[in-house]
Amino acid sequence: MRFTIIVVSLNAGEELKKTVDSVLAQTYKDYEILVKDGGSEDGSTELLPENERIRIITQPDCSIYDAMNQAVMEAKGDYYLFLNCGDYLYSHLVLGKVAKAIAKEPGDIYYGDLYRRQLHSVDAAPERISDFVCYRNVPCHQVCFYAKHLFAKRGYDLHYPVRADYEHFLYSVYQQKARCRRLPFTVTSYQGGGFSETPEHLKMAEAEHKEITDTYLGRVKSFCFRMLMWITLQPLRAKFAQDERYSKYYHRLKRLIYRK
Repeated sequence: MRFTIIVVSLNAGEELKKTVDSVLAQTYKDYEILVKDGGSEDGSTELLPENERIRIITQPDCSIYDAMNQAVMEAKGDYYLFLNCGDYLYSHLVLGKVAKAIAKEPGDIYYGDLYRRQLHSVDAAPERISDFVCYRNVPCHQVCFYAKHLFAKRGYDLHYPVRADYEHFLYSVYQQKARCRRLPFTVTSYQGGGFSETPEHLKMAEAEHKEITDTYLGRVKSFCFRMLMWITLQPLRAKFAQDERYSKYYHRLKRLIYRK
């Protein structure tokens, strides 16, 4: 079982090396690291160690998702994991645990928990991928291992500059009938403050979310879920989830609910 860890980079400084180092520390060794660099001028790629597992592709791209698509075209692994610079594999045992999970129960998407370093809390992954989970919040790409065939027909849809990863997850589930398997451990240490979380992109993300959910879930079901989110005070819950004082308690409660 071979993994391709894809890292998209542009003037990332030392964060690129830290991300790559977290992969090189893995006890499981059947993997490659594919660094897709958009033409960095800060010397960040020069900080990377010489290692046969690291491949660097330097060429222009028009967006993060365009860079990811370029990397997929060069990937040689059976499963892909996409990490941003500044994100680390949570422990040196992660890839080994994922390999064992794949061997035990075949699937197409394997996903686990996410540790948010800024909030010192763990986002619990849902036990299963239901319609409501697909509407509300699917696991982010930093904790998802995708079977390579899910990118065979097409990669990320560049029509969605902010939420292309979300769209591709739903495309995989509803169009490609991907079998999703939960990993009972934390996969990634997430830096936070990603592309889709910036204030200027939040409104765009909301519009893209509506278009994507209407496409895959239908307008009626999406409307019902939207009302359910409103009735259950989703904006208020989001504030608790993103507040360092309350985040870990909120996610502990969410984990208990998921287990039920």
